Amino acid sequence: MNRSLIRLTAQLQLGITLLIACGCAPTQPFFLNESPDLNYYLNSATQIEYPDVDVESLPETTESLPPLAIGNHDYQFWDLTLEEATNIALQNAKFFVTTSGIAETRQNVADQFISGSSDQFGSVYDVAIQQSTTQSVPLTVDSNGNRTLPRGVLRANQVGGVEDALAEFDAQASSFISYSNTDRPRNSGNSAVSTSLFQSDDVTAQAAISKRFATGGVATLRHQLVYGHNNLPTAPLAANSASRVNTSDYTVSLEAQVQQPLMRNRGTLVNRVPVVLASLNEDVSIAEYEVQVRNLVRDVENAYWDLYVAYRNVATSVVGRNSAIATAQFAQLALENGTGTLQELSQAKGQYFQFKAQLETALAGSNLPGPDRFGVYGSENRLRELMGLAATDGRLIRPIDEPTLARVEFDWNESVAQMLYLSPELRQTKTRIKQQELELITAKNQILPEVNLSLLYRWVGVGDTLGPPDGGTGEFPEPGSSALGSLTGGDFQEGAVRLEVTPPAFGARRELARIQNAKLRIVRERSKLQEDERLLVSKLSDAIRKAQSHYQLTQTNAQQWQAFETEVETRLAEFEAGTRDINVVLQSQQRKAQAEINYYRALAEYSKSLSYVDYLKGTLLANSGIVLREGPWNKKAYWDALERARERSAGKKLQYGVTRPGVVRQGPVRDANSASQIIGSGANTHGQILPPGEFEMNAADGQVIFGDANGEALPMDMGIVRDPIRIEDQPLSEYGNSTHEMLQAPQPIDRLSPPVTVPTPAPSIESAQPLRSPSDGASWGTARRVQPAAYTAPAATSAAEPAEYAPQPVRRKPIPR
Repeated sequence: MNRSLIRLTAQLQLGITLLIACGCAPTQPFFLNESPDLNYYLNSATQIEYPDVDVESLPETTESLPPLAIGNHDYQFWDLTLEEATNIALQNAKFFVTTSGIAETRQNVADQFISGSSDQFGSVYDVAIQQSTTQSVPLTVDSNGNRTLPRGVLRANQVGGVEDALAEFDAQASSFISYSNTDRPRNSGNSAVSTSLFQSDDVTAQAAISKRFATGGVATLRHQLVYGHNNLPTAPLAANSASRVNTSDYTVSLEAQVQQPLMRNRGTLVNRVPVVLASLNEDVSIAEYEVQVRNLVRDVENAYWDLYVAYRNVATSVVGRNSAIATAQFAQLALENGTGTLQELSQAKGQYFQFKAQLETALAGSNLPGPDRFGVYGSENRLRELMGLAATDGRLIRPIDEPTLARVEFDWNESVAQMLYLSPELRQTKTRIKQQELELITAKNQILPEVNLSLLYRWVGVGDTLGPPDGGTGEFPEPGSSALGSLTGGDFQEGAVRLEVTPPAFGARRELARIQNAKLRIVRERSKLQEDERLLVSKLSDAIRKAQSHYQLTQTNAQQWQAFETEVETRLAEFEAGTRDINVVLQSQQRKAQAEINYYRALAEYSKSLSYVDYLKGTLLANSGIVLREGPWNKKAYWDALERARERSAGKKLQYGVTRPGVVRQGPVRDANSASQIIGSGANTHGQILPPGEFEMNAADGQVIFGDANGEALPMDMGIVRDPIRIEDQPLSEYGNSTHEMLQAPQPIDRLSPPVTVPTPAPSIESAQPLRSPSDGASWGTARRVQPAAYTAPAATSAAEPAEYAPQPVRRKPIPR
């Protein structure tokens, strides 16, 4: 047997043995010069990582103080007017922490803002971003340097800003240089004009500039250089031969070309549609910006009056608590004298704790069911969010503007006209209608056949050399002739005319469907505008009705407060005389406190209603002294604009005939006084015209008759209170300079002896004279007439309560089984 075969068999057996012993387990390969430091190895493919972003936090974020709460009243009052609050909010607004729409009340969007993206909320950058938006498609040219025009129908959401749309009319330069080499045998023999092995070098260089016109045409200026060198046989010019004279030659050409569409895409109207669409997109963005500013102003005003009501709620709670203290004091004295009962004292203590809880809720807010969920601190924090301030900075905003008590009546027809003209939502819809009308123009244009006329004129020069003549002055093909010299001599000129006709597809289904779609979208948008106007009129009607209702409720609640004030005085005097139970007194005190806060709520809602009417009419910003206009530019921009204006005024205006674009705007938005002239003052419906007094719910004598359950007539005065009821309340700025003074309880006295005037710090509706005890003349320090005292350290709410009169908490005892 061959030894080599034996050796091969042994090696094969050894390999099979090793394979069976190792099994099929995967193993890592072996590498030479392997480093133990695996820099490129990651244990996981996906993990939570922190972005490398360095953005400086605002001082309002990093330097905010601990929140104000029960037990923490470390602040000073910051008396702020509504105008100042609005001014600060607009100055600090980079993003508008509000929502779009015309809702009368809006929720706090801080939670949605934090979890949302910047595109979901309005900002001061939106208009500039819209103006600088560009398309991703660059300006393109063909191989000859001619601008390639975009074809088809463009919609408003497919264009960028005005500058991007105008860029379609910018001149575009292009150039290229190409070199090629040929080295191959030919299927021919050697002769006087050919060779079997062909070798050549060819160079082509081109430079062109092309510009699109507003009429749809394209003008191109093109320069081309062609150089060729090969090994074909040459012969002298004098010889009668078809051979080449020179081994190389230069061909230089200068071309001027104009392409003009004659039907489709012809005219300034259809070619300027993208620019107008882009400018209308900016108008939509500006209107949206106005909406965001208007909503911010509205939200700031609502938050301001909510804070005002919160302060009044605290003042009312202080009055109720102090009244409960005085009642509990009298019940304690009566129990000690043997004329009272423990039940009356316990009930008075319960009333005190009820008002104390109401005061704590009115001050700091609570998620528990109650009259105020936010309190003064929560409402003030909400106002700070809108104003762009820190949550806590050692100051507590206190509104010092009082809600208006004047009765405001709106002219209905004028209000409707102003709303229809000034509403930014309606202006946005009208702008979109104009955009779709322009889209319909481009859709109709696409059904025309595409007929393009091209005119070309060319100057040509050919020579043995490119530059100046080299040893000779003759014309090509003489040796040493110049290609540029031949070009500038103008001896060789060429021209070309080309007409291209491309009709639409048979039936033009797509074009007709596009036209029908554009028409339907216009009809839909116009119908939406009509419905928007109808619904806005309905909202305005409801707003004016609520404004009148809130004014009436203000007067009615004032009368109710006055009535309950008298009831409290009477019930308390009867209780002190021993003829009335304490339960009746406590209930009357609760009713008076509720009537007082209802009055201030109605008063604040009346101011909100007036603001909401202006909000719907579109006059809120104007009535608030806010004007939206473009900010200052760089001085160079004004200089260039002036130069451009002088240049245009010195030139001759070029009219484009019937293809001139139509009017898309009526000029700047005018003021509210011009709305009636533009929209119209309205018209009465056909029917009986009644005088204004006939619309009121009262008869001639001011009475309207309602039937009761027994069928008897109940006279009820449903007339409108036109003269406001005088309420001599105290401005919030006079409530002291600290929480201790604001929540101050009445001064302690030795005893109470009937008859006594109402021991409550609440002022009378008729007058606000201090209440005194007739026995010793001790004055009841009302919380509304706090005398400014020296500043004391902030304390909790319980520190302002006299320990000898405040009921003590009851120790809990287990109930025996």
